[in-house]
Amino acid sequence: MSSLISAVAWVRRGVSAKNPQRYVLDDKELERVSALARIELEDARVELERAHEAAKSMGRGAEGGEADDGGDDENEENWVDDEDAMDVDLDPQKGAEDLSQYKLDEYDDDLKTNDIGPFSNIKGLTYYRDNEEDPYITLKDEDDEREELEVFSTDNLIVVAKTEDEISQLEIYVYDESQENLYAHHDLMLPNFPLCLEWLDFTPASSSSLSTSFSKNTSDGTFGNYIAVGTLDPEIEIWSLDVVEAMYPNSVLGRPDQTKAHVPTPLGTGKKKKKKAKHRAVEEGYHVDAILGLSWNKVQRNLLASASADRTVKLWDLSRNPTINGESEENGGAIRSFNVHKGEVQAVQWNEKEPSVLLTGSYDRTVRTFDSRSPGTGVGAILGSDVEALRWDPWESHSFYVSLENGIVLNFDARALPSNLESPSPARFTLSAHDGAVSSIDVNPHIKGCIVTGGADKVVKVWNIIDNEDGGKRNVSLVASKDLGVGKVFSTVFSPDDPLTLAAAGSKAKLQIWDLGANMGAKKAFGPKLREAGRILREKEAKEGGGVVGVASDDEESGDEIDDE
Repeated sequence: MSSLISAVAWVRRGVSAKNPQRYVLDDKELERVSALARIELEDARVELERAHEAAKSMGRGAEGGEADDGGDDENEENWVDDEDAMDVDLDPQKGAEDLSQYKLDEYDDDLKTNDIGPFSNIKGLTYYRDNEEDPYITLKDEDDEREELEVFSTDNLIVVAKTEDEISQLEIYVYDESQENLYAHHDLMLPNFPLCLEWLDFTPASSSSLSTSFSKNTSDGTFGNYIAVGTLDPEIEIWSLDVVEAMYPNSVLGRPDQTKAHVPTPLGTGKKKKKKAKHRAVEEGYHVDAILGLSWNKVQRNLLASASADRTVKLWDLSRNPTINGESEENGGAIRSFNVHKGEVQAVQWNEKEPSVLLTGSYDRTVRTFDSRSPGTGVGAILGSDVEALRWDPWESHSFYVSLENGIVLNFDARALPSNLESPSPARFTLSAHDGAVSSIDVNPHIKGCIVTGGADKVVKVWNIIDNEDGGKRNVSLVASKDLGVGKVFSTVFSPDDPLTLAAAGSKAKLQIWDLGANMGAKKAFGPKLREAGRILREKEAKEGGGVVGVASDDEESGDEIDDE
């Protein structure tokens, strides 16, 4: 598998803990993990038992102190005392006399000493409770390490879903906008290829005590710093970003015990390209296929929506314990399941102004929007290609954008869409954005009419949308276009804090930050809109690289960068 970054998510300033803590796998954490991952642990136990039985059948123990248990007595009669097995130069009696010079009988007496110190016996290895009491350790704390992990209130975190050399992980970067400094902070290992990310501040019910120590209790719930991850597995993992070197997520949404066999059942021989895997039977309480999209409800903060290749959209309550006891789904699982599409559901998003309304897009070439309380009354539109990404317009609660595999971006007014998909549903405007799939799109939360798109043509484009005063067709103009060197673009996301900063990543497994403040076209197009919104456009000097900030890779440093085809 080639190296790539499939998704990127920002964390706004001031949210992260200043000094993240290291993960501690104590008894309490083991008890929590066993509840979340009990199936994996049970499988491991069974495999160990099988290995032990196999080893016993071969006449040896399983491991360690059990090695050769029971074998000596059974096979003792098979041992042959062969005097010619080894050449002996010394007479046995003489050799015994030679050993006497080492005074082995007095060996234990030699260990007795009146000196008392931390190394006088084996107990001395744990003689001191901490480094502060140990006189042999001159460095009394980990100041240097704490400084390296420290996150300031002026820093953004950027979470990257990366796969490299068939290993998938979350890489967490720190971005200091004032110094234009981007560096890796820590990483978290993932069980499978990541497909989507969603940041949230609601603390899941099954979180470890270590991660909740950073959370703030309010009347609306507990605030924290978490990232939800969707992978090729049917489960959703939620990790704390304030804990480094974590081994297990804070919460797992789904049924790993029911979906542990993730390999789909093929149709026929699979030699024909159009042959697809047979769909598994849909379940109400959990997904049975890959998680393709996630969306956290910022108003009803305990709700998380997920879109899946199993053709369903599910609603999760993060305040409930996700562990399902296997007898009923009252103690966990999805609280709602929506079957509004006939194909894989690629994307989902809540409407921030109407917190009960969901927007979904599918490979069945339709887009739907509906109230989660009554999904049967939704509306939608038939599209000319598969949906790649979608976004509600934060400046107009009824407007949304859809990007397609054929390179087109559409804008719809949900109020004008029909409930019957057979009826015509014209878009407000159509934008031919890229040569190839428009794999990502985002709407600027600070500047009205500013959107960014990224495509398979390896280009990131920023657009300006202007409303006509007479209410006619909107004017759409290209403000900036740049190949950021990330390969085929899979993710483009605006900063939650700075209006002219965005992050992009793609098939070259490289994260790049693009500061549009250094672009004359962007300043000219969006300067008036920022002033109208009461924001000040910070003047920046044009620098080499056009405002692009990244982390130097080994290939770049060695001059061996390989172009992605």
